[in-house]
Amino acid sequence: MFHRLGVRVMISLCQWANDTRLYDTTYMNDVARAGADAVQCGNEQMKSGKYNLGVPPGVFAKFYDLCQQAVRAVRPEIPVIIGSNDPHVGGVDYAPLVQEVSYFNAMQAAMNTSVRTGGNWTWRSQIIGLIDSWHNGFPSQATNSLHGLFAFWAQQFGVDLNSGALGNHLWVIEGTGCIFGCGIDASSAAVVAISHILTLTTDVQTTMRYKVPFFYFSARDFSSQGAYWPMGVRDGNNQPKPLRQDLAMGARTLNMACAQGNVVVSSQEQLLASLYKGCALPNNYISILTS
Repeated sequence: MFHRLGVRVMISLCQWANDTRLYDTTYMNDVARAGADAVQCGNEQMKSGKYNLGVPPGVFAKFYDLCQQAVRAVRPEIPVIIGSNDPHVGGVDYAPLVQEVSYFNAMQAAMNTSVRTGGNWTWRSQIIGLIDSWHNGFPSQATNSLHGLFAFWAQQFGVDLNSGALGNHLWVIEGTGCIFGCGIDASSAAVVAISHILTLTTDVQTTMRYKVPFFYFSARDFSSQGAYWPMGVRDGNNQPKPLRQDLAMGARTLNMACAQGNVVVSSQEQLLASLYKGCALPNNYISILTS
């Protein structure tokens, strides 16, 4: 879901280091014809762990080159995203972010020596994908990993963060909150609900301020790795969720000031749609949502 709610679609093409599909562009051509607004070539290629197989920069460079060429051959104008960066915490995890830059530098070296021999390809002229999974806006507005990540990558690309130019170089391809392993009391439905709605609001405010495209990880709640993740704006049955998902619909409402008059919102979908239309939150929205 793009940062204009419900009107953008991105397709992700994952990459397998030892898979023959690495050399088969047929499925890439099919994706290019699918009508998506962007194609993401790769996903968490830098990450190694139980659920991720780290891909060497040289191998990924070959995959990305094939993927980009196949997609652009069908639709030259479509944005092609370089995979996705691991979800580190902006403003805190400086060393891991520097390591990501090193990965891109190694990918660039491989691109110009073995993939496009003698070329001058640079990752800074491309669009990179970013994952942010943190409780932005909770417990206070001072918590904002997304802003920290934007500041870091704006510096790497040599652009003024306040100019709106960062969106030409970086897209948030997976945005979500955080419940497990990040200091949130996952046993408290109220804490989870409050952190969730404040994260949604903070993410919208941050991406709109800096004009960076933003895709939510999932529009609805989901199960993964043996746990239930109530991260969507719709529940597991694909029904709209109240602003405070631990309470009944209408238990909390926000009176938002819009260009065509005030609008009272009671669901998360209504809130996001109103924010993307430029409606203003009431000054006391945080106290309303947290009380």
